[in-house]
Amino acid sequence: MNMTHYMELLAVNQPWNLIIFMAIPVVLAETLAITELYLLFTRKFHGAIYYLNRFAGIAVGIYFIGIIYYVISKAIIPITNAGEWRTIIDILAVGSYVIAGLPLVWIALQELGLVNKALDQMKKLKIHAICVALFLVFGHIAMIAGMLDPSLLGYQNPHQMLGHDSVAPAGGMQMNEEKMPMDKPTHMH
Repeated sequence: MNMTHYMELLAVNQPWNLIIFMAIPVVLAETLAITELYLLFTRKFHGAIYYLNRFAGIAVGIYFIGIIYYVISKAIIPITNAGEWRTIIDILAVGSYVIAGLPLVWIALQELGLVNKALDQMKKLKIHAICVALFLVFGHIAMIAGMLDPSLLGYQNPHQMLGHDSVAPAGGMQMNEEKMPMDKPTHMH
């Protein structure tokens, strides 16, 4: 089965890529979402849950700045320049993952007092809730598209088409059973 670059990123360099690109941001974002619900229902803007919410919002936003920079510089730009996107499914998965981080960056900026300074606590809470919702929507689009097989829309892996012990036309790289395409790092690694 063929993979999107999103899924390939999570699959290589186990378990580190899975921890860096999925576990850490999801744990922080889910902590933010759960504490956000508590604040929406209780309106208690003090205490441990409030400060946990602020910490998670700042931490996940700053963390996603690094992820967005990495994915754009190490994946989106090189894959685009090489013309190696694996159909619109691949673009949707990677693009949605990057877009999902932007609302979290906005939450961090708000918590650090860099944006929305004039808003009262309730309006800031509304912005938080909208940003969390946007993260969840785009994050789930990325996950669903990322798990799809790009061959559904016609992608054919050139290495699989060649079979074992064939020479790749573009780079002349010898493919054999010991070095399958997933055994070596990809652009997103």
